[in-house]
Amino acid sequence: MTLIETVENKKQLTAFIDFPHDLYKDDPNYVPELFIAQRDILTPGKHPFHEHSSMQLFLAKKGGIITGRIAAIFNNNHNKFNNTNVGFFGFFDSINDQDTANRLFDGATAWLKNKKVTGVIGPVNPSTNEPVGVLIDGFDKPPVAMMTYNKPYYVSLLEKYGFTKQVDLLAYDLDITTLNDRTLKLQDALLKRLAQKNIVIRSINLKDFKAEVGKVRETYNAAWDKNLGFVPMTENEFNYLAKDLKMVLDADFCLVAEHNGKMVGFALAIPDLNRILIKIKRGRLFPTGILKLLFGAKKVKYLRVIALGVVEEYRKMGIEACFYAHMIKKGLTKGVTGGEASWILEDNEMMNKAMQNINGKVYKKYRLYEKAL
Repeated sequence: MTLIETVENKKQLTAFIDFPHDLYKDDPNYVPELFIAQRDILTPGKHPFHEHSSMQLFLAKKGGIITGRIAAIFNNNHNKFNNTNVGFFGFFDSINDQDTANRLFDGATAWLKNKKVTGVIGPVNPSTNEPVGVLIDGFDKPPVAMMTYNKPYYVSLLEKYGFTKQVDLLAYDLDITTLNDRTLKLQDALLKRLAQKNIVIRSINLKDFKAEVGKVRETYNAAWDKNLGFVPMTENEFNYLAKDLKMVLDADFCLVAEHNGKMVGFALAIPDLNRILIKIKRGRLFPTGILKLLFGAKKVKYLRVIALGVVEEYRKMGIEACFYAHMIKKGLTKGVTGGEASWILEDNEMMNKAMQNINGKVYKKYRLYEKAL
């Protein structure tokens, strides 16, 4: 019989974080999350998400052995921004057992029903500004940095409980040796045309990082505001993320577009740190993991294009193409072998077309599910 318990103390929280390590211990494509990062994002007072929203963690057990986990999430900011009344689930992992999955979903939805929500969406960990989605295609390779991974049977566990597709999220593989060079040939002409309109593209100024981050947050929230499920990042949330990313940031792959000094576009690619994290046992940085991370990061030659967006009235002017061209050129000079552009909504015609135009290939698909309550 499957029993469900709420996570109420540090011992249970550690068990919650560690469960995937045991579930995937024989899976060569599994990448452990860093323990300290997971602990903080799941702990009120440690991560700014908890300043405006709440979550409850659950563990499933059979015979005293953990068989699954889930978080029920109530995101106040999402509901206010999107004028909705929905709940979310995230951090879902389970053995291949429908009873375990059902009991986890029962526990999460019961908690959310007390919040008077009309439906539940997921997985989000814990919002669309962090890793999201169930992997449904592309199980042959490890995930890249800040992307999810799961067993193929998760699809069945969700759908048998009554979850249905909300939207698919696409990940494109960008092999630098096969990318279409048309964008590179057009870059100079596009830059001249933009300059005539007082639009310039430059690398982020790391010496004035705090001021730059504030401008980037405004641009991010403006450029992504119409995407499905988007919720603006608070100043504290964005600063928290920026502080982590700064440690691995290369200014050549962090670009902004400005019109008369006002930021109107932003693009960011980071090293795929999962190529290092996959070697860090159970996500523990100490005693040797931190050395692997610090020294290994500089050797990573595969990137993840984590964000690329332009404020709506400045789209289709060539800014996006110039972002890609700059990153490709810099990648060639720095020995970069390729990257992943992710995630892109399946119905985002402009971004999908841009990927196809440079010979990007969809090689992984993720899905967000929903269920009425």
